[in-house]
Amino acid sequence: MNSIKEKLLSVEFRTRAFIPTLIFSCLISIFLYWALLVGFQFMGQKKAVQREIKPNLFASIVVEAKSAFVWDAVNQRTLYEKNADLPRPLASLTKVMTAVTASSMAPELRSVTIKLTDLSPEGDSKLKVASIWDIKNLIDYVLLVSSNDGAHALAASVGAWSIVNQDNLGAEIDRQKFIKKMNVLAGEIGLTGSTFRNEHGLDTRESQGGAYGSARDMALLFEYAIKNYPHLLEATRYSGLAISDLQNDNYLAENTNEVINFIPSPIASKTGYTELAGGNLVVAFDSGLGSPIIISVLGSSEKGRFKDVLTLVDTTMKYLQNE
Repeated sequence: MNSIKEKLLSVEFRTRAFIPTLIFSCLISIFLYWALLVGFQFMGQKKAVQREIKPNLFASIVVEAKSAFVWDAVNQRTLYEKNADLPRPLASLTKVMTAVTASSMAPELRSVTIKLTDLSPEGDSKLKVASIWDIKNLIDYVLLVSSNDGAHALAASVGAWSIVNQDNLGAEIDRQKFIKKMNVLAGEIGLTGSTFRNEHGLDTRESQGGAYGSARDMALLFEYAIKNYPHLLEATRYSGLAISDLQNDNYLAENTNEVINFIPSPIASKTGYTELAGGNLVVAFDSGLGSPIIISVLGSSEKGRFKDVLTLVDTTMKYLQNE
């Protein structure tokens, strides 16, 4: 027993055992290092796979609208689309193009006098003959209450101002000049699927809309308006406003978008509805720190358009939070 112990403790034995022990230890270290690397790599791949298979929240939603589009204006990316490039009757979404065109043709402070002929389109928005309006207030009123009369007055008046040295060509010719400008400007903006036959969007006959455009076009129109005329659609952020003409007559303007108060940080909105168009709605809202999201739905029902937009708003916010 002592001889074995002495042998194990001898210098000669420990010297001979050192090299195999060192080699064994190195091999163990290399193996453990390799195992750690493989483990970390596997975990990274697993996380990457988990990110790749993150569920598409938009895939499971159902909207009544025949066309819909969700646009991230800051990152210039589409978050959701459904028949987004199919031209459809716009109804009163047309008035956004009317407002943009009026602002481009008459940027200086001008006034509009409401004439009897301006009250000819369908619908009564409580405008009074001979009332005089600042153009900005009239645009606010037109967009909030969706006034066909006010849109007609804008088209006729601004069309007349744009004709140099015109010799009383008549309100209808002035109006047609304005509508022509709407179409020219739509092309310049890049609204490739949009055509405007009138300034208010009312159907011209049972089977023909007053204007046509796609869900994508309407999102791009809102983006253009917000970027180039920051205050143009501002009034449509509110559920209602008191607006005055230049004679200090007050008008209570209630937003036709009945869910505006349920939109987070709203920037702009506009409704549209006719029998031919169905229910249309476009909203823009700030998803956080100056990041506008624009949602457009076309061809829903009168009530379904509001449900559709709220569904898309909710899904968009969840999608952005999970990125």
